[in-house]
Amino acid sequence: MSNFKNVTVVDHPLVQHKLALLRDKNTSTRKFRELMHEVSLLLGYELLRDMPMEEVDVETPLEKTKAKKLAGKKLCLISILRAGNGLLEGLLDLAPAARVGHIGLYRDPETLIPVEYFLKFPDDLEKRQVIIMNPVLATGGSAIAAIGRAKDYDALDVRFLCLVASPEGIKQVHEQFPDVKIFTAAIDREINAQGNLLPGIGDAGDRIFGTK
Repeated sequence: MSNFKNVTVVDHPLVQHKLALLRDKNTSTRKFRELMHEVSLLLGYELLRDMPMEEVDVETPLEKTKAKKLAGKKLCLISILRAGNGLLEGLLDLAPAARVGHIGLYRDPETLIPVEYFLKFPDDLEKRQVIIMNPVLATGGSAIAAIGRAKDYDALDVRFLCLVASPEGIKQVHEQFPDVKIFTAAIDREINAQGNLLPGIGDAGDRIFGTK
């Protein structure tokens, strides 16, 4: 639950346990990557909870019956490079038929403004539920830039998935895009002067890929 409108905090015990391990600075690169994949699966269950269903006829080994299947809602998963790829694989395990987009953004160290260096989206975003992902929502700059670019491509149904978020980042995103639903495992305390989330998980990209 969350006090923020259009924000879902997934507080399942398994999610919170894995988040505690992800926060630990002593967690190895290999373990961090594994945990990120595992927690993305758990977050994905909640994120996709309201996918439309339809009733179909199925013949079991014993008899004919009615069963429910997905109603064909098209998905597009958009990773904010590079850290977003840590969440992407888990979502693809859940929805292997989803189309995938990437947007490359880096934060200018002086202005903290995101700078786009790569963009590749599938066609017909207006017909798809678009899920943009990045492990950390800090200042909100990268999320806003990515959401804005998706909407430039006519995306109508956009959600944002992250592992940890700041109150400031949530506020910034919803000031510009109040319709975007945010899913996260935790809302952390604050961001510091350098734009880092506290207590946070550190630089997710560096921890996933073992770089500094």
